[in-house]
Amino acid sequence: MIRKVSFLQRKDSTGDGKDDAGYMDVSVCELKHPPPQLCPMPEGLSSQQVVRRLILRSIVQSESSYLDSLKRILQEYQKPLLEPQSLILNPKKVRQIFYRLQEIHQCHSMFQIALASRVAEWDQSEKIGDLFVASFSKSMVLNVYSDYINNFTSAMALIKKACTSKPAFLDFLKRKQASSPDRVTLYGLMVKPIQRFPQFILLLQDMLKNTSRSHSDRLPLQLALTELETLAERLNEQKRVADQEAEIQHLAHSIGQRSLNKLLNSEQRQLIHCELLTETVYGDKGQVLKSKERKVFLLNDTLICANVNLKGPPDINSLVPVGPKYTVKWSAPLLQTQVVEVGQDSLQSTDEFSQESQTRQLSSKHGCLCVSGKVFLGPPRLYQELEELQHDLAVVEEVSLLVGTLHGVYQNLNTTVSQDWCLALHRLIRLKEEEIQNANKCRLRLSVPGKPDRSGRPVSIMVVFNTPSPFSKISWVNRLHLAKIAQRKENTSGWECAEEDGKTKAVFSGPLLTCRLSAFSSRTHTLKLQAALHSPSQSSLLGFCTASTSLPQGYLWVAGGGGNSSHGQVEIFSLNRASPRLVKTLPLRAPVLCLEYVKVPSPSTEEETEMVQRAAKMGNIICVGSQDGSIHVHSSVDTAVECLLTLVNPDSCPVLCLKHSLSFLFAGLANGKVAVYQRNTGERLWDVDSCRLVSLGSKPVYSLLALEDTVWASCANQVTVIQGASLHMQSFEAHADPGCSVSHMVHSGGGVWMAFTKGSSIHLFHTETLQPLQEVNISTRTTHLAPGQVCVSSLLICQGLLWVGTSQGVIVTFSIPTLEGIPKITGKGMTSLNAHCGAVDVLVSASSTLASNLLRRDSIFNSSKEDANGEGGGGGQKNSSHAENLEAPLWKEDKPKHLLLQYHLHSTCQLPGKLLTAQPEQGNQRAPPVLQTEDGSIYEVNEDPDVWVRGRPLELGKEGEAKRSKVTSTAIFSCGRGYRRIGQPASEDTCSDSTENTLLVWQLPLTLSQ
Repeated sequence: MIRKVSFLQRKDSTGDGKDDAGYMDVSVCELKHPPPQLCPMPEGLSSQQVVRRLILRSIVQSESSYLDSLKRILQEYQKPLLEPQSLILNPKKVRQIFYRLQEIHQCHSMFQIALASRVAEWDQSEKIGDLFVASFSKSMVLNVYSDYINNFTSAMALIKKACTSKPAFLDFLKRKQASSPDRVTLYGLMVKPIQRFPQFILLLQDMLKNTSRSHSDRLPLQLALTELETLAERLNEQKRVADQEAEIQHLAHSIGQRSLNKLLNSEQRQLIHCELLTETVYGDKGQVLKSKERKVFLLNDTLICANVNLKGPPDINSLVPVGPKYTVKWSAPLLQTQVVEVGQDSLQSTDEFSQESQTRQLSSKHGCLCVSGKVFLGPPRLYQELEELQHDLAVVEEVSLLVGTLHGVYQNLNTTVSQDWCLALHRLIRLKEEEIQNANKCRLRLSVPGKPDRSGRPVSIMVVFNTPSPFSKISWVNRLHLAKIAQRKENTSGWECAEEDGKTKAVFSGPLLTCRLSAFSSRTHTLKLQAALHSPSQSSLLGFCTASTSLPQGYLWVAGGGGNSSHGQVEIFSLNRASPRLVKTLPLRAPVLCLEYVKVPSPSTEEETEMVQRAAKMGNIICVGSQDGSIHVHSSVDTAVECLLTLVNPDSCPVLCLKHSLSFLFAGLANGKVAVYQRNTGERLWDVDSCRLVSLGSKPVYSLLALEDTVWASCANQVTVIQGASLHMQSFEAHADPGCSVSHMVHSGGGVWMAFTKGSSIHLFHTETLQPLQEVNISTRTTHLAPGQVCVSSLLICQGLLWVGTSQGVIVTFSIPTLEGIPKITGKGMTSLNAHCGAVDVLVSASSTLASNLLRRDSIFNSSKEDANGEGGGGGQKNSSHAENLEAPLWKEDKPKHLLLQYHLHSTCQLPGKLLTAQPEQGNQRAPPVLQTEDGSIYEVNEDPDVWVRGRPLELGKEGEAKRSKVTSTAIFSCGRGYRRIGQPASEDTCSDSTENTLLVWQLPLTLSQ
C-alpha cells in the first residue's frame, strides 16, 4: 500500500531543528549592548535634517517594538510549552509551530546592535542605507524568512487543531492573551514577521524623499530599497503560493468526485484566482429570491463554485483564523464557460432549451428571465421599466402632436410644454440605460454547461454573481479571458525559467502570447520594420467586459522602409478589440527610422490653460523621423492623421532617434549631432527656425533618453547628459571598447540599462552619480543563445520586467525592482519559447487606463456636467434620477409608484396665453411659482395624474470625494522577421515565413493602482 502524505504532514520535517546551520543561539546582553537611543537634537539643523532624524526615530522605535514581539513569542509561548513538566502540547508540534522564530529574533538582534552604533554617530555621518544593505542582503535572511512564511499556514492549522483537541492549550492561549497589556493574540504576534519588510520599505521611502541628491546616503538608500523590495517580493510570492496550496488542500478534502480530486492533486494544476462572491437568484419580476455567499475558484482549466461554511467555535475564532470548509456546488471546464454581458445575442434565444416552460423555470432559478424569446440578464425589472419609459415616450409624442392641433392658446398647455415632457422622458430613458449599465458593473454573469435535456441536447445555465466592487468583476473577466489564452499550444510551455534546471515557469506567471500579425503587405517584404509606438485613445463604444479583455485601447503605429525601396510606410492598427486590426496606411517619401509620441500637456498655470485647450483640439501628436533628415509632425485624433508640421535639420542628415522633453524636441542624427527644436511660449508645435545643433562626436547618435529635465544621448561608447534649456553637457564612458557604441537605453527607478552594438552584455548605470552598478551577460542566462554570436538588438522596461531582444530572435526577461531603488537584476531570468526568425528589431509597450466611470457604482447619482447640460437637463440644474435603490425589492405595494421628472422649463409664466386650471379665477390670482435652479426642478408624479406634488431634491455626492482607482491594461509588442517555436519541429503552427515582418503580442493581467 502507498501511504499518501497530507499537506500538514509534509511540513513535519521543519520542526526537527537539524537544518539551522548558519545561525548560533547567542544571547545579547542589554547592559553590554543597550538599545539604540538618539541624543538630543542639536541646534542649527536644516528642515531636511530634522525630518531625517524623525524618520530615524521611527525606524528605531519600530525595530524595538518588533523585537519585543518576537521575544514575547519565544519567552511567553514557546518556552513554557517546551518545559519538561508541561504536558499541554507535543514538543515536536511546538517546534513546528514556532519554526525559525529563534533565528529571526537572532537576525534582528544583530541588526539592532549595528543600528545602535549607527544612531550614536548619526549627527556626524547621517548614513543608514548601507546598514540595511549589509544586514538584509545575506542569503541566510532570505532562507529563515522563507522557511517561516512557508510554514506559517501549516502552523496556524496546527494551532487551530490543537485548540479543538486540547482544551488545556486553548486555556493557555486565553490566559496569555488576557494577561498581556495590549491583548494581542498569538496570531497577531506571529503575523508580524510577514509585515516587517513592507514596513521597512515605507520608512526608507520616506527617508529617500528627504535625502538630497548630493547626500552621501542617497545611493546606499536606493540600494537598500532594492534589496528590501527584492526580498519582500520573493517572500510575498512564497506566501501567495503557500496560501494557494492551502486553499486547494481545503477544497480537495471536501470533494467526493474522484476525477475532480485527481485534478486538484495533479502537479499541473494551478490556482489562478479565488474570491468570495454572492450568488443571486432573481424572480420573474426582478425580485431577489435568494442570495448566498460562494467561493469561486479559477484553476488553469476548471472553474469551481463551492459553498462556504465559516462557522467555528467562537473562542477559537477570536484567537486564530479558522479556515473555511467547502462544499462543491458545481464545476465546469474553463473553455466551456462564457461571460455573458448585456446586449450579447449569443445566448438570447430559447432554442438552447428543450421547451419554454423548462426555460422559464431554469432561467429564473439561475438569474435570467426569458419572455417572448428574449433573455433579460440581471434584474429584469430594470429592462421592464426601460420598456415602460419607451412606451410612455411614444404616447407623449402622440399627445404632443394632438396638442399642436389645439385652436386656443394656453399658458401651460402648448407645444413648448409637451416638447418639454418629451425631453424629460428622454432624460429618464438615458438615466435608466445608465442604471442598467451601472447594475452590470458588479454583476458577473456566467454561462456554464448543465446536464443535457431529455433529448440529449446540451443546456447552458446562467449563474449570476455579485462582486464586491467593479474592479473585482473586471479582474474576473480579464483573468477568465487570459486563462483561456493560456490553454493555447503556444502558451502551455511559453516560457522557460532558468531558476532551476529542468523546471519551467508556471503558465500564468509569465506574459501570454495573445496573437501574432503581419506588418506591411506581402508586396512590401523588402521594407524593414524600424519603429513602433502606441497612441492611447479611449473608445466609448467598448462595453464593460470588452474593455477588460481587449488590448490597451488606442492605436499601434508601425513604421519602416529601406530595402530595395526608397520610400517609407506607416501602418496604423486599432487595438480596441481582442486582436489588432489594420485601419490606415500612410505612404511616405523616405524610409522611416524612428517615431516619438507627444501627449497633450497638462496645464500647470492658468496661463497655460488656453494653450492646452487648443492642443486638445489637435490631440496627441506623433513625430516621424525619416532617412532624408525630415521630421514630420502628425496629429493623432483616432485615424484622422494630418501632417501639421515638417522640421528639417540643416545637414539633411538621417534622423535615427527622437525624444521630447519639456518644450524641446531632440533629434539624434547619423553624423554624431543632436538637433534641438524649441517650442515658442503658448504654442503647441515647435518653431521651424529654432533648430540648434549640438555636436557629440563623429559616430551616429543611436539612442536618446529623456530623464526629468535632461536628455541622455549616446555617441560611440560615450553618453552625454544634455540639460534641456541651457544645453549644458556632461559626458561619461559607458564601455571600455571604443568600437562598442551604445545602441539602446531604458530607465527605471534610479538606474539606466544600456545595450551595445557589439557583445551580449548590458550595463546598469546610476542616474545621479553616473557610475556603473552592474553588468549582465545575456548569453549565459539561457541555453538557447549561441555564445559569442549574439548581441542585444532591443530593450524595454515594463511593469517590473526588463525585456531583452537579441539578434537571434530570442527574447529574455528579467525581474527588476519597481520602486525608487536601483533596477538591479537578481534572478536568472526567463526565456520565451516563442521567438522570431531574425533579430528582435523593436520592443514596445502599450498601456492604457480604463475609463474611470467603469469603476464607479454610483455614477448616475453623482453630479455630472454631462447631465446638467445635456438633453432635458434643465440648463445647468443639478442632477436628478430614480431615487430608488438598485437592489430595492418591488413587492412593497404600500409605496405608490412614481417617477422623478426634471423639466427644461423653469416656469410657464412667460409663455403666451391664459393659465389652464381647474381652480376658479380669483381677483388676486397668484402667479405660478417660478422654479429656481437650486431646487433641482424635481416633481413627483403620483398615481393620480391630476395631482402634482413638489418633490425633495436628491442629496448629491460630491465629485471626487473618494479616491478613484486606476485600472491599467498593458501589452508588449515585439517586431522582427518571421515566427518560430524554440525546441519544436517546424510546422504551420510553430513557424512562419522568415522574411515576413511579424509582430508578436503579449498581454499582461490588469493592474489596479491609486
